[in-house]
Amino acid sequence: MKRPGPLPPPRRSQPDQNAEPDLDGDGTGAERGRNRLASVLPFGRRAAEADDVEDPAAEAGEDHVAPGSGAVGSGRFGIWRAGRRRRRAERAEVRRFTVRSRRRRVIWLSSIGAVVLLAVGTIGAAYSPLFAVQRIDVVGAQDVDPAAIQEAISDQVDRPMPLIDHDEIHAALTSFPRIESYAVEVQPPHDLVVRIVERTAVAVFATDAGFTTVDAAGVALDTTEEHPEGLPLAEVESGPDSDAFRAAGQVLRSLPSDMAERVTAVRATSREDIAFDLPDGGGVTIVWGSAGETSEKVATLTAAFEATPPDQASSYDVSSTGVLVVE
Repeated sequence: MKRPGPLPPPRRSQPDQNAEPDLDGDGTGAERGRNRLASVLPFGRRAAEADDVEDPAAEAGEDHVAPGSGAVGSGRFGIWRAGRRRRRAERAEVRRFTVRSRRRRVIWLSSIGAVVLLAVGTIGAAYSPLFAVQRIDVVGAQDVDPAAIQEAISDQVDRPMPLIDHDEIHAALTSFPRIESYAVEVQPPHDLVVRIVERTAVAVFATDAGFTTVDAAGVALDTTEEHPEGLPLAEVESGPDSDAFRAAGQVLRSLPSDMAERVTAVRATSREDIAFDLPDGGGVTIVWGSAGETSEKVATLTAAFEATPPDQASSYDVSSTGVLVVE
């Protein structure tokens, strides 16, 4: 609370022209004049009463310079305090902005670090013994011995899965003529699966060593002393590596299974001249022609068997699509 400044010294009052003359000579007239002045000007309160007056500016903490007091230093101190408060506010705002920027930077760096750490850990684990090959499974093997395949690619055991050498696997599996195709699957943490598709024998060639089974591509699969059951004898002078036999093999693979199993011999002098024998009716010859349009030729031949049973004919010519010749 700010105290009011001191009152200026009272002026010497001129004799009141209207004052009542002191007729008694004892000063009572002057006393009555002073009483009237005090009742009009309420400046005669005691200093103790003046201390009870509330000053809102003082309660707000402001520094005022009392008039005539000469307190110049207190005004300068207030200006310095205001400047200090302003600087504090500016520093606080800078700190808040810096903290937000630092927090965002920490979050970004932490996220990037976590991703990098995860990638490095994953790669490190993949190339460690934790993911090394310990077992080889062979799927799809029927005529090929699975144990022989496992032994052929046993070099892959104890290798980390990313370091599996597919070229070595290919070189090892090509030594098995019955394997037509294969696929290698990695099943973490320790399994290597080899899925194979075996070649299907479609015919037999008579050779000096015995009977050699071949697939539709003319690949030799096996050689035995006796004629394997269920396979026709191939009578192709140009051999299994010729285009003529490959066309004949394509025909044998495209025939319905019930018809293909009954073929006893297949002949081909070229890609356009294919024929095979059936045991039906004591033996009939099917003149097939080229390897194309298999489904139409099969339908024509089936209808011909119903119209003219094999025991009443010696040959069926379906080489021309839509034209049937029965002899």
